[in-house]
Amino acid sequence: MGMSVIRRMREAAGLTQAALAEAAGTSQPTIAAYEAEKKSPTLKTVSRLARAAALEATVVFHPPMTREERRSLALHEMIADRLRDDPDTVLGRARETLARMQSIAAESSQPLREWSVLLDRPVPAIVEILTDTSPWARELRHVTPFAGVLSAAERAKALRAFAASETEGRNR
Repeated sequence: MGMSVIRRMREAAGLTQAALAEAAGTSQPTIAAYEAEKKSPTLKTVSRLARAAALEATVVFHPPMTREERRSLALHEMIADRLRDDPDTVLGRARETLARMQSIAAESSQPLREWSVLLDRPVPAIVEILTDTSPWARELRHVTPFAGVLSAAERAKALRAFAASETEGRNR
């Protein structure tokens, strides 16, 4: 469940699967399998791939996500795809929603102030926050300005896929 760490790393480096594979001395199908989570790289392999992408891999421990946080992440992964495809429209809607949220709030909350800064960052940085599993990103998603970006049908599709993945995870 969730966007693959290999995909996030590759996208952060601005590389194609083929370019990362070549730099790391592996094949594009192997990178694709890691990204599809059909294969699981070892920590050593993740470090090697990161170095090939001119990045550094670190391990961070934090509490597991709740079901609600996993559900929110699934929706935000779909929003991240929309953001990549149509950044102007998606960011315009998010900025409008954020302005409404700020006008309703008695005082501006820290997450709302952070979103106002984040929405001015480059699209890849915003995508990273939308798909990050860190406690900070989870907290930000609780007050997302991206509400309303997905149509009812898209939202239902994402929630059905999430429910299916949750059921599949329990049956393993």
